[in-house]
Amino acid sequence: MMKKAMCWALAAIVCVLFAAPVQAEKMVLRVSITLDPSSHYYKGLEMLDKLLKERTNGDLSLEIYHSAQLGSERDAVEGVSLGTLEMTLSSTGPLGNFTKDFMIFDLPFIIQDREKAYAWMDGPEGKRILDSLLGQNIVGLSIWENGFRHLTNSQRPVVNPEDAKGLKIRLMENPVHLATFRALGAYPTPMPFGELFTAMQQKTVDGQENPLVIIETSKFYEVQNQLALSGHFYSPAILLINKTVWEEKLTEAQRAIFMEAAAEARDWERNYSREMDTKLAETLKSRGMNVTEPDKKVWKEAVASVYKEFEGTIGKDAIQSLIDAQK
Repeated sequence: MMKKAMCWALAAIVCVLFAAPVQAEKMVLRVSITLDPSSHYYKGLEMLDKLLKERTNGDLSLEIYHSAQLGSERDAVEGVSLGTLEMTLSSTGPLGNFTKDFMIFDLPFIIQDREKAYAWMDGPEGKRILDSLLGQNIVGLSIWENGFRHLTNSQRPVVNPEDAKGLKIRLMENPVHLATFRALGAYPTPMPFGELFTAMQQKTVDGQENPLVIIETSKFYEVQNQLALSGHFYSPAILLINKTVWEEKLTEAQRAIFMEAAAEARDWERNYSREMDTKLAETLKSRGMNVTEPDKKVWKEAVASVYKEFEGTIGKDAIQSLIDAQK
């Protein structure tokens, strides 16, 4: 009788254990960026970290590695694909090497209206582009903002397209960007972002192109005295996570929370980026930079050949869709 009672008691305990809800383990996701802690990327990720902690009772949080501590953007995207890194927030620059769908954002002057472009990026077309990374073991969570890219150099003022001729300009390793500056007669020089300041300081390159927030927070004004508000490229930033981590390490409830938090942090980061843009041109003037305002229509005509060169790769219909969305 005693043995039978013990068996029943043991069985009851086992049933209780198996019936009890499984507590999700606390998980810290490493996310790599190439920019410093004063950047819009870092501030946006801090917001995402705050939202995740609040909504998962601390079960999910981020550990942000800034200033290219874990390597270049391409290194980070490859790490996410291989599973050696959980997450990254990257410009679209290196993503064209993983899937051609992202190359649409690299076309010069294709985005003219931020708000209308946001609606396109946050809709079905944007999801289609994000989902093109699934075959690389990467989940694209949302499209954030890097910003309109402008040209700086240490040689001369740039107003007309021909003023860029002969300048040695650092670019990301991106075929559309490289083709654009070749069309302007410049000498495009790909190199990792982490090497850029020293290269400009040592005159290895004459200049570079980046959003104003990066020009300011990276202190490029210390080694560049010319700023052209060319806005030649608009650069989104893509929040990426390893597919295996997403599907196997996070619960369905956590994934839902994550998607909602990522969208809220995206909107916050875009607003922060826009607000900074409105005042940074004046700030950079006060730091000693000579600021010029090129006629974007003239510049777009000067690089029209780039559209023809890449429309077969990117897709003529996709290009037209983004153009039409801004009318």
